[in-house]
Order: sequence, then C-alpha cells, then structure tokens
Amino acid sequence: MTITNDHDRNPTTKANLDLVTTLDPVFAQMAGATVDHVWAIAQLTDREKVFLCVVADVCHPSLGLPFELHIRGGLARGVSTGDIRALLRLISYDSGYPAALAAFDRLAEIEAAAGLPHPDAEPLAAELLHTGPDAAASPLPAPIRAQLLDLDAHFTEHFDLQSRLRSVTGPGTLTVRERAFATMSIDVHYQTLEETFRAHVGRALSGGASPEDVRAVLRFNAQFGVTKAWRAWKALNVLLAELDPTA
Repeated sequence: MTITNDHDRNPTTKANLDLVTTLDPVFAQMAGATVDHVWAIAQLTDREKVFLCVVADVCHPSLGLPFELHIRGGLARGVSTGDIRALLRLISYDSGYPAALAAFDRLAEIEAAAGLPHPDAEPLAAELLHTGPDAAASPLPAPIRAQLLDLDAHFTEHFDLQSRLRSVTGPGTLTVRERAFATMSIDVHYQTLEETFRAHVGRALSGGASPEDVRAVLRFNAQFGVTKAWRAWKALNVLLAELDPTA
C-alpha cells in the first residue's frame, strides 16, 4: 500500500494517508514509514515503482484499496491506464490469465469512477494466435525452448503461443527494462527463483539495467513480503556472482 505525504516522491496524497489512518492509525504509521523507505530508492524511476506496485497487487492479489491507490498514484505521475493495460497484458503470461482478468475488471471500475476514457487497442494479427504446424515462429531463445521440449511438447507449444502474444502487449509502451523488472518481480512474488528468474534477470541486464538496478527491484519488493524478498536475495546474489564474480 502506497501511503505518504504530498511533498515527497511517493505517488499518493495526504488524503490517502488520512484514509488509512481512519482504518488504523498505528498501521498507517507503519505503512507510511515502510513506503517512504522503499520509495527513496534512487535506481528506479517513479514509473517503474508504480508498475512494480501494480504487479504486486495482481500477484497477491490485493485489488481493492491498494490497487486503486496505486492506479491513482500512477495517474498523478503520468502513468496512463493505457500503460497499466499494457502491463497487465504482459504479466498475464506469468501471473495467470484469471489473475490478470480480475485486475482488468477492477481497472475498468476505477476508470469509470474517474470518468476516464476506455483506451482503444489494435487487435492482434491472426497469425499470432495460431498453434500447431502453421504457427508463426517462436520468439523463445533456443536454449530455453530446448529445455521446455524436454518437459512436454504441448507445454512448449503453449509457451510458444504466450511468447508470441507477449511480444506485442504494447510495443513502444513498455521498455525492455520495465518488462524485465515486472516479470522478475512475479518470480519474487510466486517464488519461482530458478529458470524463469534467471531468464528475467538476464533480460533486465541485457536491456541496459545494471546489477545495482536489479538489486533495487528486490529492495522495492521487500514491502510486499520480507520473507519472499529474503529468499529472492539468496537466489539473486548467487546469480549475479555467477554472471560477474568480481561484482
């Protein structure tokens, strides 16, 4: 939950802090101090922080007041609901379609209450939706696809389909870095800290993020559960040491 005063970097208002104070004043103090601490992280942009908050809301799930505060805080920082929709399409691959659908439903409620227009989107090209022999080429890296084929051919076909769909969830809207930070955060929330975490951290680094930027993602995610973040730190430190033993 994102709660703090107007004068700092946190994308909510004093009215939100007052609202939570009416629910429980001590909890409001706890949450406010925690969020102030993580929002001071310098390596992430405010836009990235909003995205990470929304990802956490979908994964936990917490689509009531926390989700609404994060969406409204994002709007105050120039993150449109169109950007949020692109994010939800992206993470549906990993969060699961039911979780993403629930977030779309809640987002539509927030848009309607705020009088915001429903963003338009171009339909996907038909060839992206095909599976089987006539399907378009898979965007998956060959080594990852080989690992999947060792597991099950139908599961690999499913992965191929999701990867094609994911490649067009908002071209030009989300940067490679933003997409990578979102997906590695899902790994933290769901504790999938092996193959997919390695792939997503690698994508972040290849997309221009530094190891310190990647560490900042885990620092920010600590507010969504310190025990999950603790395990993720163990996995990340091992991975970064393998990639660069001198770091």
